[in-house]
Amino acid sequence: MSLHRHNPADLAPPTGFSHAVTATGTRFVFLAGQTALDSDGTVVGETLTEQFTTALANLLTALRHAGGTPADLARVTVYATDVEDYRAHARELGGIWRRLAGRDYPAMAVIGVVRLWDEQALVELDGFAVLDGPAHA
Repeated sequence: MSLHRHNPADLAPPTGFSHAVTATGTRFVFLAGQTALDSDGTVVGETLTEQFTTALANLLTALRHAGGTPADLARVTVYATDVEDYRAHARELGGIWRRLAGRDYPAMAVIGVVRLWDEQALVELDGFAVLDGPAHA
């Protein structure tokens, strides 16, 4: 599997994302939207940063169980109920990303939404990864 991150000099320098990612591999992993649900299905965390930490951990757990690692992520979309709050905490959220997923940034987008499936959820992440090798049983 190979991911190549493209950040052309004629575009603004990316911060916490890559402008484009090309991928070669034998398997795609499509990751469902993950919020800050605990194992009982309850939204945990009162703040965006608390919920982002849990949602990202949940996304990475699903990826790990499919046989992938954070470096395999080609694309992640973040859905936030308050984009202004997301922007205000961007540096802290970037630190959480680096701690949990490293510095191999996928192509990313942040999209403002009115609400998420669980009314208490402030943020949701989904994405896809490209892996080599056979699927796990």
